[in-house]
Amino acid sequence: MDSTIDLSDAESALDLKNIRYQLIRLEDTIIFHFIERVQFPHNPTIYTPGGVHIPDFTGSFLDWMLLSNEKIHAQVRRYQAPDEYPFFPSELPEPFLAPLSYPQLLHPNTVNINEKIKHAYTNYILPSCCKRPNRDRGEAKENYGSSAVVDVACLQSLSRRIHFGKFVAEAKFRQEREKFEKMIKANDRKGLEEAITKKEVEEQVLKRLELKAQAYGRDPSAADDTPEGVQKIDVQAIVKMYRDYVIPMTKEVEIDYLMQRLDNPPTSENGS
Repeated sequence: MDSTIDLSDAESALDLKNIRYQLIRLEDTIIFHFIERVQFPHNPTIYTPGGVHIPDFTGSFLDWMLLSNEKIHAQVRRYQAPDEYPFFPSELPEPFLAPLSYPQLLHPNTVNINEKIKHAYTNYILPSCCKRPNRDRGEAKENYGSSAVVDVACLQSLSRRIHFGKFVAEAKFRQEREKFEKMIKANDRKGLEEAITKKEVEEQVLKRLELKAQAYGRDPSAADDTPEGVQKIDVQAIVKMYRDYVIPMTKEVEIDYLMQRLDNPPTSENGS
């Protein structure tokens, strides 16, 4: 769990400068995980329920890997941390380690869009990132296990980054409480989106991400004058992932969180 924020200190954890630095660090984590993932083909079979036979399990191979991973991590209290969100919250065991004492950083809420993140990852993000031919020769010949292990890391890092929007929203709410309370009470989701959106910051993120993906994804063994095969990852696919999915989903988390921020929030149109 890659973190530069002290979650035991509310003032530090909700400082926007610290939050932004953490989001920048998570960019590195996400890029490195995707560099590892794209060394394998897409292998769509592992995302298809029943594509790989698993005794007493009817979901996809990826779902089984995710659930198995989360069961272990839940027992050592990963999902008691306020910045971690499981994909299978209703199926996890209780921790056997004694609980840690965290301050009340976030308002009680039910926001968890991991199912949406997983759908976007398996149907849109991953196919656009994988440059190797989608030949999927079957369970006996493809690296299903290796692919799914890295898929878990990719999904967990994306989930953590996107759900960090709650910390952003809470910090902004505390800075301009009256302004946000008025919009929340009016069920003004559009107004909330405009209030949390900083186009110039989004452009900076995308530019920084492009530069990082170019630097981290460059194959040092390739000659400088051979463009083919120099990049280990499709840089523009990573930028597109952030532009079309990570940033919009983060804002969705922020807005959904804010709509539940008051003790007696209004009922929103989408049921959040």
